[in-house]
Amino acid sequence: MLALIVAYTKNRVIGDKGRIPWRIKGEQRRFKELTTGNVVIMGRKSYEEIGHPLPNRFTVVVSGTASFEAENCTTASSLKEAIEKAGKLHPGKNIYISGGAGLYGEAINLVEKMYITEVEAEIDGDTYFPEFDEGLFTKTIDEKVEGEIPFAYVTYTRKDA
Repeated sequence: MLALIVAYTKNRVIGDKGRIPWRIKGEQRRFKELTTGNVVIMGRKSYEEIGHPLPNRFTVVVSGTASFEAENCTTASSLKEAIEKAGKLHPGKNIYISGGAGLYGEAINLVEKMYITEVEAEIDGDTYFPEFDEGLFTKTIDEKVEGEIPFAYVTYTRKDA
């Protein structure tokens, strides 16, 4: 399965100055649950923010300018190459595209599912999740989490998948 996974706010913010502009207890739980044991594809800036391969996952970093090679980590020059590498190196594993905005924009037309954490707040930032045609997907609200900043785990499944 090819999917993307993201958290964004009501105003579609996903980042600010290279960082996630919120800290919400438990918000990243689903990311860990879904991606552990699978493949994560991310852009160079997203990888550099984290600074290392994610534990218990194989990471493919998309970069045309840098090379990252480590245990459970490799580099590809394009999203297409990253998906091909992931499929060859880890057949049968789910592939999750996890940012940033440029990769999300490319991936929306390719993925079968989008696992979106909708943060129920407007937060300032400089990086946004791209608009997409919700009519191409079936939306399921998997879980709503109350708290200081509420959020919902939502899955969009492509209708023609």
